[in-house]
Amino acid sequence: MATDLPISTTADTEVVPRRSKPTSRLTLVWRRLRSTPRFWVGGIMLGFFVLFAIFGNTINIYTPTDQDIHALNEAPSPQHWFGTNTIGQDIYAQTVAGLQKSLLIGIIAGPAASLLAAIIGSTAGYFGGRIEVVIVWFINLLLVLPAFFILVLLAPMLRQLSWMAIVVFLALFGWMIMAQVVRNQTKAIKDRDFVKAARYMGVSTPRILSRHIIPNVASILIVDATLGVVSAILTETSLSYFNLGIQKPDVSIGTLLAEGSGAAVTRPWLFVFPAGVLVLMLFAISLMADALRDAIDPTSGVNRD
Repeated sequence: MATDLPISTTADTEVVPRRSKPTSRLTLVWRRLRSTPRFWVGGIMLGFFVLFAIFGNTINIYTPTDQDIHALNEAPSPQHWFGTNTIGQDIYAQTVAGLQKSLLIGIIAGPAASLLAAIIGSTAGYFGGRIEVVIVWFINLLLVLPAFFILVLLAPMLRQLSWMAIVVFLALFGWMIMAQVVRNQTKAIKDRDFVKAARYMGVSTPRILSRHIIPNVASILIVDATLGVVSAILTETSLSYFNLGIQKPDVSIGTLLAEGSGAAVTRPWLFVFPAGVLVLMLFAISLMADALRDAIDPTSGVNRD
């Protein structure tokens, strides 16, 4: 009669540790951002201003050009939330319209300048030689020239063009310093193995720059684009303040500040509300840029908040 023999369960089994998937750089940056209060505060504030610029006047019965002849120079009231100016225009409606224009100019001009810096800087660093010499000479020439005063000299021509001309000029005069940074970074990257492999495989130069060079300097470009929005808004506001930028019937934060600065004491609502919107919006963007810099730079104190 057969008997059941016990099965030995004491045999040693080798446990192979499961190899974890490497964490991508984007995931690491997002983890750092999530733990940074500045990012959330700035993001929420900026989101509010974007929504305010898009939908803020939908709940208002007045447009930026409407005139209420029965409420000239009226202080803030239930009918005119931010008050009115000397011809009865609603300051709330004009602030929303001015925020739209200033924010649109900054969002376009800032990243456009960073894109120019990425293209020109990576081209100079990758090719080197005479191409680099010519590009560096041109960059140094533009850095010597005062961009703001050039824009002032070009103001008579800008007045005859649309606001997009201001965007173009702000982008053309805002890329030089970052281009120098991108050039130096490119010179350090172009001799790495993955770039050499792509070059030996016959990959075209534009593809190498767009796929291998620029993505490796994208972190500093993101921060530069964010800060470029602030710089473009401030420059546009300064030009419009001196009547050299946005022209009527268009309105921007700069034109509102110019109109209200003379009455900042006697009729403060003409100046305080546009100035408050500008300061808070730039503060929000600066918070996000600071948080992005700390999240992207591995040597920065991410948890210092």
